Amino acid sequence: MHNVLIIGYVWPEPRSSAAGSRMIELIELFRAQGWRVTFASAAALSEHRANLAALDVPEVPITLNCDSFDAFIRELQPDLVLFDRFFSEEQFGWRVEKHCPNALRILETSDLHSLRDARQRLLKAAQQACSSEAEKQQQGPLLANSAELFAAMTSDDMAQREIAAIYRCDLTLLISDFEQALLLQRFGVPGTLLHLCNLMLIPTATAQPRFEQRAHFLSIGNFRHAPNWDSVLWLKHQLWPLIRQRLPQAQLHIYGSYPPPKATALHNGKQGFHVLGWAADAHAVMVQARVCLAPLRFGAGIKGKLADAMACGTPSVTTPIGSEGMHGQLPWGGTIASDAEAFADAAVALYQEQALWQRAQANGAHILAERFDRQQSGQALIERLHNLRDNLQAERQANFVGSMLRHHLHKSTQYMAQWIAAKNARSAR
Repeated sequence: MHNVLIIGYVWPEPRSSAAGSRMIELIELFRAQGWRVTFASAAALSEHRANLAALDVPEVPITLNCDSFDAFIRELQPDLVLFDRFFSEEQFGWRVEKHCPNALRILETSDLHSLRDARQRLLKAAQQACSSEAEKQQQGPLLANSAELFAAMTSDDMAQREIAAIYRCDLTLLISDFEQALLLQRFGVPGTLLHLCNLMLIPTATAQPRFEQRAHFLSIGNFRHAPNWDSVLWLKHQLWPLIRQRLPQAQLHIYGSYPPPKATALHNGKQGFHVLGWAADAHAVMVQARVCLAPLRFGAGIKGKLADAMACGTPSVTTPIGSEGMHGQLPWGGTIASDAEAFADAAVALYQEQALWQRAQANGAHILAERFDRQQSGQALIERLHNLRDNLQAERQANFVGSMLRHHLHKSTQYMAQWIAAKNARSAR
């Protein structure tokens, strides 16, 4: 393999999201093999996107439902096509198969969107019974077990779409062992179609100030990502008031790209609640904070903010959803709390007790060393891709469900796309 095409749902933004960091990590891994990488996306160019030219990766804007993609991929003839999230596979998978039938088709999930969506719907259902907005924002995370999550996921078509895309691809990359177990045990997805790859761009901060040199609480996350915005609301309406009762002089600094007016409107210096927006260097602000707060009430995948916190030696307080898939049986680099009172108590304790803080910091470093070994994860992925390439015909023959789904869904998608393309061509005359 020497020619890779990545079809991005968005342009990668490693300074804005964990998904962006992971995409850059994958690109760097492929480039380290000497493979040529091209990145294409139908998304609008974003102001915070990575400098792909510095990685010698061409940027190619593409168009949805347009035959121009066919000419592009026929000329490129990639050996491997990586779809960034299942939406990209739905749009372009049939075109890739038609013009490059022997190319490996790899799906990068980033996180299971259907899992995140199911948890969000469970939270909203619980909030509907509340009588006021303030009461809604006092609802804690919905900690459903795998059976309950399976029931919630199968009640909506997003899981059907996402898992169908998994079957249609030769291999799907997962970042969370919880999600891998959910797919294997509840949905019955064959293990041959899945690969757990916890690669993420998490460089350890070399200079880590001591406990007494740090100040303030910090929360960070792209505001366009629904779980992050929801966590800000929970902080504002319930968690931060509880923390301030115990620490009247405490300050919370909230960072994140693309803050909407409704977010900046929450800024209140008198309450110590500072909505600061974009941070050009997340590690630079994280390493100065004493405690990271990540009160996620729903979500999926690996939480980049918590990995960054561990890399910066910053203990964190989060929920079971926040820590999911990150630490296995290892003690957390801070505290995991399931309700508001416990969350506030843990935040105050970590902020005040140096010995507790130092143990949490050491736990975080241990998690990174044991669970996020970049060299080991990268080598395992490259070996898996080579083995898949060597046995591609047999692997595809064994995946009859995937072949069947490609036949039926791609035909309907193809005809719809061709109809839209013809309609657009007539309108342009």
